[in-house]
Amino acid sequence: MEIRVTGLTKHYQADGRTVKALDGVDLTIPANEIFTLLGPSGCGKTTLLRSIVGLETPDDGEIRIGEDVVWSRRKGIAVPTEKRGLGMVFQTYAIWPHMSVYENVAYPLTVRGTPGAQIAVKVAEVLRFVQLAGLENRPATRLSGGQQQRVALARALVAEPRVILFDEPLSNLDAKLREETRKELRRFLSQLDITAIYVTHDRVEALALSDSIAVMRAGRIVEIGAPREIYFRARHRFVADFIGRANLIDATVLGHADGATRIDCALGSVMCAGSEHAQGSQVTLCLRPEFLQVQGGTVAGPNLVHGTIEAIDFVGEVNEAEIRVGSALLLARTAPDAQLAVGSAVSIALAPEHCLLVAA
Repeated sequence: MEIRVTGLTKHYQADGRTVKALDGVDLTIPANEIFTLLGPSGCGKTTLLRSIVGLETPDDGEIRIGEDVVWSRRKGIAVPTEKRGLGMVFQTYAIWPHMSVYENVAYPLTVRGTPGAQIAVKVAEVLRFVQLAGLENRPATRLSGGQQQRVALARALVAEPRVILFDEPLSNLDAKLREETRKELRRFLSQLDITAIYVTHDRVEALALSDSIAVMRAGRIVEIGAPREIYFRARHRFVADFIGRANLIDATVLGHADGATRIDCALGSVMCAGSEHAQGSQVTLCLRPEFLQVQGGTVAGPNLVHGTIEAIDFVGEVNEAEIRVGSALLLARTAPDAQLAVGSAVSIALAPEHCLLVAA
């Protein structure tokens, strides 16, 4: 089910001033995709999600689910939450502690007045899907965090919603369980013919789960794209920085030749992948740490810079090295068994295809 948001605005009063939680948001969420709203705290992503659900009342704009307008200030339409055909999984799971797993999952159907025999069939089916069959009679609070998250998912699915929405559902899990549950959730959602909207501030969750990502800042959509597009070909400095660790260096475009763009920056003259930035324009060079090819000693070659290692942190699967190159301090990720030492002179090869230029 496609969702279209047009000109959505929402203001709050805080400490005597007006805060724009949503600032004229225009957004189309394709049908049957996992679509993530990603951004820092306070960027408006949860307000947008809650507006789509009907838990927040916008100040202006329109929300359309499929062909149905569910909210419009101009048209005077405000469809209640329970009639929008949506399912939602909250950050806290919102599981009833006094109910069993079966009763929690059955609850949406029970309040609808669905016959008991139909409820039993639907609950059994959805519990098999989320791999909780056999736990029907267990008190919900006796489950692990990951299992409780699956109960919340089952409860959202049992009513066969047109769209399912997630508000940072993994944030309460520890790191290892969060990774395992994220993989499960991706597998579950990929098997469903359903639109899913996922809110998170965690870039790893967004990259791993999503078909598309909308990066938000200060109540606006900054950029939308597939995970690889957002990571490798971001167009804005904020997005390049937020979506992953990056070395960001101010630069000036010197010119274009043979499908490449040459810039001048603190690292010297660097050849980058071709861009549309005009000669003389101010841009930002984005270098991902994993693509900096660090070599011991000083060697010659194109797109090489030379520096000195100032710090090294061993973090298991990689070494993270801080390397001083002139006035710039670069973060590089190298193999964990690389023979590098603080104070060593190194050369760094910058592959042009991984020298990304974004708007300053």
